[in-house]
Amino acid sequence: MWFFDSLASAFHHPTDPGRLQQFRLVFGTVCALRFALSIGQGGWDRFAQGSLTSFVTEHLFGQRRARLLATAYRPALIVRTIAAIALALGLAPRLSLTLVLAGIVMELLYLKSQHGARYALLTGACLLLAGNPGHGLHIDHAPSTANTWAQCLLVLITTDIYWNSAWQKIRSVQFRSGLYLAQWIHTYNQVREQLPYGHQYGIPGFVRRHAGNLGHRDVRLWRLVAITVIAVEIALPPALLIPQTTPYAVVVGIGMHMAFTCLKPRQLIMFSGLTVGTYLAFVA
Repeated sequence: MWFFDSLASAFHHPTDPGRLQQFRLVFGTVCALRFALSIGQGGWDRFAQGSLTSFVTEHLFGQRRARLLATAYRPALIVRTIAAIALALGLAPRLSLTLVLAGIVMELLYLKSQHGARYALLTGACLLLAGNPGHGLHIDHAPSTANTWAQCLLVLITTDIYWNSAWQKIRSVQFRSGLYLAQWIHTYNQVREQLPYGHQYGIPGFVRRHAGNLGHRDVRLWRLVAITVIAVEIALPPALLIPQTTPYAVVVGIGMHMAFTCLKPRQLIMFSGLTVGTYLAFVA
């Protein structure tokens, strides 16, 4: 298996550099979409005078630093979006990637939920380490060791994300019991009409109708879903690495992340998009 051969050879085992170049395209596209969405639905006015974000940043960083952040915020939104598009197109990829990562770092200063941003920084760092990120839309498939280290690192990061997520779910009695998912679906079913912006809730209607309550049948159903999710997260990384099971693992992984994204579409679009994109790195 190429991954273990690469480890045994101290990353001198040749791999297909096109895998990381394809991931660069996915990374840029997902970030461009995420950044464009962040401009709309209140994002452009996040630091408006009297807003909650302004109040919180002033409390955390002081009035002077908060004012500097507010001044740089809108230009940074534009620059990072343009940089993400350039990255996807392969235009000055290292400079574009650096600007994209800087824009994501900025989000750590004001976002409450930072998991997606942190994962984007980790996967983006792998791209920075790639010896041949590619230029333009051309994909180079000639075997080389230029991207072996970066590709292995990307596989390790995604494996850790999945297995750590599974471990946290195993430790959570509420999640294993199915109660957490049942409560989530039921609550959003009650408040979906009061959400301030669209696309914050994507649960299909048949799920809300047939599994949107807190009865024993609903909890048992979500318990089965919870156990299935844990099993899939444990099995996916090795299944993605084994050539015979890779196609099936990709289909299952995409389906799982589509389901995750239905829970929080705007918040999970970056995490789910990048995670599925890293599947490219599992193939030599």
